[in-house]
Amino acid sequence: MLNRRTTNGPFRPDPVSREHQHVLMRAAQAAPSHFNSQPWRFVLIENPQTIARIAQISGESMTELIEAGVFFERYRRYFRFSEAEMNERRDGIHIDHLPGPLRPFTRQIFSDAGLKLMRQLGVPKKLGEDNRRLVAGSPLLLAALLDKGEYRPGELSGFYSVFGLGAAVENIWNAVGALGMGIQFVSTPMEIPRQWQAIGELLRVPPDLELMAVYRLGYLPPEQARPSIDWSSRHRKRLSQFVSRDTCDVPEADSAGQDQSAGETTP
Repeated sequence: MLNRRTTNGPFRPDPVSREHQHVLMRAAQAAPSHFNSQPWRFVLIENPQTIARIAQISGESMTELIEAGVFFERYRRYFRFSEAEMNERRDGIHIDHLPGPLRPFTRQIFSDAGLKLMRQLGVPKKLGEDNRRLVAGSPLLLAALLDKGEYRPGELSGFYSVFGLGAAVENIWNAVGALGMGIQFVSTPMEIPRQWQAIGELLRVPPDLELMAVYRLGYLPPEQARPSIDWSSRHRKRLSQFVSRDTCDVPEADSAGQDQSAGETTP
């Protein structure tokens, strides 16, 4: 679990074996759920035309979000621009990989002036195409859905259902590493309602199910090529930053010699 990773780069083109697909589904099935309701449903997607269409939607969504500045405005508070800042905050993502022309403007890149420069350099279209290629080159997509009979937002059942699905997906995420595989959230279409609806229609999601998420999966190549804009997010908060003892106003003491970025004890 401490070695869990998210795959930002491409996968090998090899199809994911049916055996491994079923191992992942059995891992999801083993997750806890309220009253053993098992509210999750999954769609395993191997059809090349379907994957290509979802990839196109994902790439278009990325381009639109970057062009409009919506993505950076929405998530600006999570960006870190130095190792020192990352060590202090221990959350968010460290933007440590940018195209050459943008590197001198790292801290300004998500300002209005920076976004203007990105548009002039064609970065939104480049990022969108990078995103499209990553999804299109994935041999397996996984759609996660919830049964609306259990998933009723605003009621406790809504929380219980999301909690159960989260546990099921986490089981999958932890299991892929044992199979030599990687996984990544295909998030950009969720940011644009009409694009998310298009994916739901493509997958023929019935009225009694709610499409919650889509992931890309595949076998990992020996070496990972980094995307045009990439980040590091291995840092984790110290115990004192997220754990309390007995009451909320007594922070837990940090473990001696514990490297919270990697989950390993330092010498």
